[in-house]
Amino acid sequence: MEENEEKKRPLEINIGEVLRQRLPRYSRMIPRCVVRSLERTVCQDELNRLLRENFPRRGADFCRGVLDDLGVTVRFHNTGNLPPKEHKRVLFVSNHPLGGLDGMALIDFVRDYYGVEPRFIVNDLLTAIEPLSDTFIPVNKHGSQSRQAIEALDEAFASDVPLLMFPAGLVSRRGKKGVVADLEWQKMFVTKARRYSRDIIPLHFYGENSSFFYKFAKFRRRLGLKFNIEMIYLPREVFRSRGKTFDVVVGEPVSHASLGDMSPRDKAQQIRQQVYALDRP
Repeated sequence: MEENEEKKRPLEINIGEVLRQRLPRYSRMIPRCVVRSLERTVCQDELNRLLRENFPRRGADFCRGVLDDLGVTVRFHNTGNLPPKEHKRVLFVSNHPLGGLDGMALIDFVRDYYGVEPRFIVNDLLTAIEPLSDTFIPVNKHGSQSRQAIEALDEAFASDVPLLMFPAGLVSRRGKKGVVADLEWQKMFVTKARRYSRDIIPLHFYGENSSFFYKFAKFRRRLGLKFNIEMIYLPREVFRSRGKTFDVVVGEPVSHASLGDMSPRDKAQQIRQQVYALDRP
């Protein structure tokens, strides 16, 4: 009953409440000016406006609403590489340059192509985005998986629903040579696709975040901090993309029958290389 009531009103981001829940002993000692600064950093007011204006949309409809509100255009190339629409048991894998809009654009695209809602394998922290809670399949990146999470993941791979995944699990970073690219791709998508006979559709999403985002991430690493605190700036990157046009190139499918020709880790990196070799027309 309580869950149904929650779905009758839009999700609202409240940094002060998050601090009270996560740091009950210390939240009262945090100056209001610090809380306000955090609210501005995560674009709390702008995010809440987006959530209100797109309520009660869910799933791909919510993603389409956000893209329209921000005036974002995404052009897909080489769509002739897509399998027939009746062949839904596929896994789309992509690089992860933006940290928000890229995922929404892919959800919208796959739903439009197949006519069904896809499922997206994501960091379990993202399940807090309630309009996409039915779309997301949570995976714990920083610890062991619960039995329930493992079962949900296996059920999704065994289903006839198209799946999406960012195998890096993190937003792309700028490397030593100034090139923005994903870190190493995790092997899980290879092992699961092989086990459940899912062909893999590689996608190259062209886009970058601001120089500030990459410089902040580099500074954090130099300090020896493991937690990716630069993620608090991702909402800024979303609104910075207002009015932009992005390109996505669809690669040739990778047959599940070919996934056993090398170790899962090596195969994952090979597919990553194939993604970055996909050039815009």
